[in-house]
This record gives sequence, structure tokens and C-alpha cells, in this order.
Amino acid sequence: MDLLNTLVDKGLRRELPTREEALAVLATSDDELLDVVAAAGKVRRHWFGRRVKLNYLVNLKSGLCPEDCSYCSQRLGSKAEILKYTWLKPEEASKAAAAGVAGGAKRVCLVASGRGPTDRDVDRVSKTIAAIKEENEGVEVCACLGLLSDGQAERLRTAGADAYNHNLNTSEGTYGDITTTHTYADRVDTVQKAHAAGLSACSGLIAGMGESDEDLVDVVFALRELDPDSVPVNFLIPFEGTPLAKEWNLTPQRALRILAMVRFVCPDVEVRLAGGREVHLRTLQPLALHLANSIFLGDYLTSEGQAGKADLEMIADAGFEVEGADTTTLPEHRADASCGTGGGCGSGSVCSSDRPATEAVAGAPAEVAAAVPAEVAAAVPGAARTDLVAVRRRGAGTDLAPNA
Repeated sequence: MDLLNTLVDKGLRRELPTREEALAVLATSDDELLDVVAAAGKVRRHWFGRRVKLNYLVNLKSGLCPEDCSYCSQRLGSKAEILKYTWLKPEEASKAAAAGVAGGAKRVCLVASGRGPTDRDVDRVSKTIAAIKEENEGVEVCACLGLLSDGQAERLRTAGADAYNHNLNTSEGTYGDITTTHTYADRVDTVQKAHAAGLSACSGLIAGMGESDEDLVDVVFALRELDPDSVPVNFLIPFEGTPLAKEWNLTPQRALRILAMVRFVCPDVEVRLAGGREVHLRTLQPLALHLANSIFLGDYLTSEGQAGKADLEMIADAGFEVEGADTTTLPEHRADASCGTGGGCGSGSVCSSDRPATEAVAGAPAEVAAAVPAEVAAAVPGAARTDLVAVRRRGAGTDLAPNA
């Protein structure tokens, strides 16, 4: 397919595809899916080899958010029966983080619901970062606390934070349909504040909220322009009790096409397979590893994920390997640009696994073809799978052991 050969060539050169090319990826048929995965997989392997970075979420404060983001179970007015608790103590958060690190996580993501942190909240999170780093040498810490005020990103970096996450979520044109209590521009401003403070910026999207192909391309192109080091790709988890509870728009095949499009547009960026992968990719999760080089281990903020042990088995069975703490995640040119910010500078050389792969683009690798179960062909497009949406009842904020 000429389109895929063109996109691979551009991806290996870090050249931006055209909007038409990105839209064409989303418009490919299910019959072409393995070719699309194989092509995007070549770009992924060129920059990241077969390494998979593991990240672990710690929800520092759950629920009771004053913002009205329609996709969120923690939103103002949410009827979702999630865990609700106020700030974890630094030692509690450190204990939760240690479980993820023990499971192989290289990065711990500290998340708190709310519009944005107060200065007191920044002090609290700073103590938590110190506690985690004292107990877990070499671990990366990413904070996700909402909209940042002037000076707060700098304080978090001084406290030892390596990265800051704030997702754009959807296109600027449709943002007002999803959230009214803050703006798309507010989100862009926070990502820029993180960049300016020397933090590794992490910003991504949520697919499956009823957006069009054009909306998806818009937000991914906007992310490319913001130039974060990592781009989490979330798939909407339609929680009962939220405005988007009835939005079941995704099939496993569409989810894979979205991931492929993100990889082509952001070829040398850490593309993270994030929330909702179990709900929407289901048995095709191993195929997504050919597109994303990073995943969350275990549970999410308010929902349960695949068992941590199953995550590790999936990675190994698919022929990938967990990225070690002593390995630089980002390609050398990006790591050098983000020296000291969690990108892992000072590698001095390109890892041998980062060299271009040699598989032909036109055909899917054997392990890709073997990963497609026959029953998927009979899947009903957009069918609700409420049986796969489980509220988190373990880990942070509970007395039960975490899933890691």
C-alpha cells in the first residue's frame, strides 16, 4: 500500500504526515488492519526497539472534583460509585508506589482530582515525591494535579518531579462540548508551563467520546505541535453515572487504527497505551504493543485494569521486553533535549534495539498475524461491554493490596 510505505518513510525521518494521510489511516478497512499495524510497528521498533515501559498510577485524592468533564467518573455531579477519599499521606502514597515499582514500573504517576493544586497541595505532593524517591532509587515521578498556576511547575521540579501530565483529551473545536468549567486553552497553557519549567511534558487524548476522525487528527496534530515527550492514548471507559455512559463507539480494530495514526504523527514519542485498553482492545491488546511502547501496569484511577501479572505475561508472550530503569526511554535526540527532566539523558549512544527493523512493510509480521483470534471477526461494532467496566476497590485509599 503506497500510503503505508510513505508513512513509514516519514516516520523514520520524523517527518509530519499530511492531515489527509492521517485521516486515511483511520479510514482503512479491517481487511487492511494487519498491514497498518505492521507499518506503524516498523516505526515503533525503529525508535524504541521491542521495549515496553511500565507506568504505575497512584490516585492521591479520589472523587469530589469541582470540574464537569463529561468523561470523568470523578466529575462534579457524577453518580458513579467510585472510591472517594481525600489526600493520601506521603507514606501511604510511597507504599502504593512501591507496589508498582516492585511489579516492574519505571515511572510512578501521582494523580489528584480537582481543578488544580493550591500552594499547600504542591507542598504536600512535594513531600510525597521525596518519600517515593527515598524508598525507590531511580524511579521517575510524574505529577498530574490539574491546571497549574505560575511558579508551581518550577516548585514541583525542584521537589524532584521528572514529568507533568495534562491531557488535551479532544480537539479544540469540540472541547466545549465535553467540559465547560475550563477551556482547551487552559490545558495548553499548563502543558506549556511544564515545558518551560524543564519538566518532561506528558499530554494525550481520549478516544471514543463520539468525536469524528477529523477531531482525532486535530488533537493529535495539536499534540505534535506541543511536542510532549509522552502521549497517553486513552479509550473512554463509559462509567454508569456519567454523561458519556452510553458512548460505546469503539471496536478493537478502530482502537488499533487510532494508535497507528498517533504513532505515524508522533513517531519518536513515548506513545502510552492508557485507560480503557482492556475494555475496548480486549483480546487484541498484544497487537497494540506493536504500536505503543508504554503501558500502565495494573489498575487505573477509579477502575480496575488487567492483572499486573497478566500484563507482564502479555508483554513476554508478544515477544517484547520490559524496559529497565537503567535504559533510556526516549531516542537520543529527544533524551538530550530533555536532559534532567525524566527523559533519561546521558545515554551517550543509541541502544542496539533502537536500530531500524528489517521486516517488509507490505506484510504483517508472523507474530502479529498469529495474535488475531478468529472470534474477533464476529464482534459487534460499538457493542456495550459493561461487564468489563469494574470500579477499583483495592490499592490506594483502601486496606486491600494493589493490583501490580
